[in-house]
Amino acid sequence: MSAQKDISHAAWAQLMLLALIWGGSFVSIRIALDEIGPLTAVAHRVFWAALVLWLVIAIRGLAVPRDRRTWGAFLVMGILNNVLPFGLMAWGQLYIASGLTSILNAATAIFGVLAAAIFFADERMTKRKAIGVSLGFLGVATAIGLENLRNFDLRSAAQLAVIAGTLSYALAGVWARKTLGHLPPQTAAAGMLSAAAAVAVPLAWWLEGPISPQLGVRSIAAIGYYAVFATAGAYLLYYRILAVAGSGNLMLVTLLVAPVAIVLGAALRDETLAAGAYAGFGLLALGLLVLDGRLLARIKWRQAIDRARRQS
Repeated sequence: MSAQKDISHAAWAQLMLLALIWGGSFVSIRIALDEIGPLTAVAHRVFWAALVLWLVIAIRGLAVPRDRRTWGAFLVMGILNNVLPFGLMAWGQLYIASGLTSILNAATAIFGVLAAAIFFADERMTKRKAIGVSLGFLGVATAIGLENLRNFDLRSAAQLAVIAGTLSYALAGVWARKTLGHLPPQTAAAGMLSAAAAVAVPLAWWLEGPISPQLGVRSIAAIGYYAVFATAGAYLLYYRILAVAGSGNLMLVTLLVAPVAIVLGAALRDETLAAGAYAGFGLLALGLLVLDGRLLARIKWRQAIDRARRQS
């Protein structure tokens, strides 16, 4: 992992805003699931988000790709980064708390490092990365609880579905780097979401019935939030932070999303989590900090200063 950029106060503010937006997406999706199915929730998410992003592209005057190869790449990306993970996590939220979903979602960064090490020669698995990944996997196992795997039920399946979604996110990152790196990020996101909508809308219609616009105000507000703000808006904010703070610093948002989702889940849905979930998040957070590298670098720096003082 490359050296991290220093984060300005403005970038920190944007990072916190992104964490708040994404943290709120978990509880808003769960609210919508009271009235619609998981695939219908995904269909709404990708369809409306794509429309918003194409409007942004039109305003900015960005070119629209027209070749089949790029749209084929969009299709694969839409399935890996949207249809599969969004669908698996939405289904999982029917049986587990929003806060626990957000904790398990933090494994995305762990799987991302592992996938990059497998597929890219310049992302080899160093000792530090191996320690971080190992801590992350231990955190996931702790959050799920081995007893839940021994006594397998819908709750266990839901947690594994969320983990499968994070693995899909990681593979999407590999695919994006290999096929979409030449495109402006806004165009890549809009194309990906459009391809995802082309899959999710008919799939939801087939498996869950016609998509009705006749929903309660609470569900409409929830869909509007997670589609417009937590998907389209979050993508635009994500790329803005990426430009000013770097990809390494964006990993920090993973540590901030889960606490927001836990608090909102408790406040709006009366959700509670077992102690193992918090312990698992602690281990996941430690793994992410090890992967980030700055904590270890600061510890070594302090040790070097202490040695120099003792020798003087």
